[in-house]
Amino acid sequence: MPTAIISDVHANAAALRAVLADIKSRGITRILCLGDTVGYGPDPLECVDMVREACAWALLGNHDYGVLYEPTNFNHAAESAAFWTRQQFDLEPDPAKRAQRYDFLNRLKVRVVERVGPDGAEPVNGPTNGTSAGHPLLAVHGSPRRPINEYIFPDDAVNSPDKLESIFDRVPKLCVVGHTHVPGVFTDEPDFYPPSELGEGGYKFQEGEKAVINVGSVGQPRDFDPRSSYVIIHADRVEFVRVEYPIEETAAKIRAIETLPDWLAERLLTGR
Repeated sequence: MPTAIISDVHANAAALRAVLADIKSRGITRILCLGDTVGYGPDPLECVDMVREACAWALLGNHDYGVLYEPTNFNHAAESAAFWTRQQFDLEPDPAKRAQRYDFLNRLKVRVVERVGPDGAEPVNGPTNGTSAGHPLLAVHGSPRRPINEYIFPDDAVNSPDKLESIFDRVPKLCVVGHTHVPGVFTDEPDFYPPSELGEGGYKFQEGEKAVINVGSVGQPRDFDPRSSYVIIHADRVEFVRVEYPIEETAAKIRAIETLPDWLAERLLTGR
């Protein structure tokens, strides 16, 4: 069975519900999350509860870190959203639920190494089903160099080849990331391929080629496509998926919260 990988939910419950429903409709039962479950959006508690229940594990993103510790190097909107989100955690009247949510943040991983086998991504200590060990798969939120907060931008393939070379030195074969909210595949040529250039079936794993796969964002896409983005890891390829969701439902919730700037709502409508 293939594995679904989501990232950057950013407290957008309507988007997350739509993505989880799409994943379920495909019969996929294993889901991984690359971080930033909270931040920016209006539904942090509901999203934490859904990710905690649905995902085999989740990573620590910079916005998760900002809520749990301090929003370091955030712009004003992101910082305000982080403090507002923390307030929502603290206002939970049920002490058990409040403790469970903080425990979720506390237990988020910084990096995970799995492998891609016949059933998609799987733990490295799991059964091999009589096959070879498969491709090593590194999972981080930002980059292999700085897992929580380094961005890997599409134009880095042209403008910062030394940066990508240093990043790929830390990639065993395949790496999955989020953080920029822009889906696509970096190869060690170096080059970047948006999903539209990958052809039918997505990115096929190539012998002798390393790849960093950005899965895009569930709750705040920034590639000018407002639909939620996630990927499916198959034995031989990664498939990019887009899902429609009721954007205005989330936008209206953001506008109703005085602490959250209205532009956080408007950007959802255009995917920027």
